[in-house]
Amino acid sequence: MRGRLVIAAGALAMALTPGAAWAAHGSGGQGSVSQGDPRPGEGVPGYELVTLPNANVPNFQRRTVYCPHGKKALGGGAEARGDTAILLGSFPTDDGTGWIGLGRQTATDNVGISVFVICADV
Repeated sequence: MRGRLVIAAGALAMALTPGAAWAAHGSGGQGSVSQGDPRPGEGVPGYELVTLPNANVPNFQRRTVYCPHGKKALGGGAEARGDTAILLGSFPTDDGTGWIGLGRQTATDNVGISVFVICADV
């Protein structure tokens, strides 16, 4: 789709994790999806997907989503939304506890950015 770029590092890991599921959340704040305790030899302990829903921010402004206390980021991704949106970055925080996304639009001074992080007990 023109003007829409999605980078989803770790999506394959999500698809291959037994018991993982997506859930819809209201428009406010961060949402999350937890897997619960895996059966012995299956899944990732403490697996959780945390999302930061789309919001318009000034071009080049970072949006960051964090894992719950005690968990680390295994992967993540970001999406830039808008007719001329360009995703400029999608990367982990320096301490490995979250994920950052940033972008811009060529025709306006703001861009829609959503970010997600895949967390686990590591």
